[in-house]
Amino acid sequence: MAAPGSGGAGRAENGYGSQRRKGPGALATTYLVIYNVVMTAGWLVIAVGIVRAYLTKGSYHSLYYSIEKPLKFFQTGALLEILHCAFGEMYCGYVTETLSLADNSETTENDGDIEGIVPSSVVLTAFQVMSRVFLTWAVTHSVKEVQNEDSVLLFVVAWTITEIIRYSFYTFSLLNHLPYLIKWARYTLFIVLYPMGVSGELLTIYAALPFVRQAGLYSISLPNKYNFSFDYYTFLILVMISYIPIFPQLYFHMLHQRRKVLSHAEEHKKSE
Repeated sequence: MAAPGSGGAGRAENGYGSQRRKGPGALATTYLVIYNVVMTAGWLVIAVGIVRAYLTKGSYHSLYYSIEKPLKFFQTGALLEILHCAFGEMYCGYVTETLSLADNSETTENDGDIEGIVPSSVVLTAFQVMSRVFLTWAVTHSVKEVQNEDSVLLFVVAWTITEIIRYSFYTFSLLNHLPYLIKWARYTLFIVLYPMGVSGELLTIYAALPFVRQAGLYSISLPNKYNFSFDYYTFLILVMISYIPIFPQLYFHMLHQRRKVLSHAEEHKKSE
């Protein structure tokens, strides 16, 4: 499930301490800027591909094929974000939102120095990234029959807009020059994009179920020498059920973060 969540909430609440937050070194900053610029450009390529295919075909059906390769490449490239969190110095995370990068000057303070590349929950970030990679490869790629479904375009469009904004946000934050418009978009458009993406993901998994069951895809039946069985059909149902407790928590957490970040930004603008 790809959306905004909570691993850094504790830091956000204590992010106005007196001790200045230790920033990334020059090498780490350069790497992260390059990474985020490349990812922004990649998702822009996907966006252009969607628009161009629509204008060429005059229909939104089957647009997935026009952006299949870059989608797989750049979504899989997000796996590097797990490593960024593991080495932890600057903000990362698919859903982990803190105030540390919400403003160029006022919100870069924290209650302690952090070493590494990006401070965040590795487990939470891994969950967020792997859920998208899973949907990209284990569902959409593996079950060819769902690639024509409108639900695929639904989550692809939501992901594309979200990622263009997200990586732009990170890039400008790293450069200490974050435009208010990007900050506003980062903390506002998710209100529509998150439910849109989740709906597309769930509908796509649901559409894949009968084909998975019919083909026995990725399933292991007994008897076998390992005395182990696995039913991928049931697993997908459990994945869908897992959205029920997770989605509201992440969504309302992000709404809470939006109020904190944007209200603080408004106060800072008035003080200037």
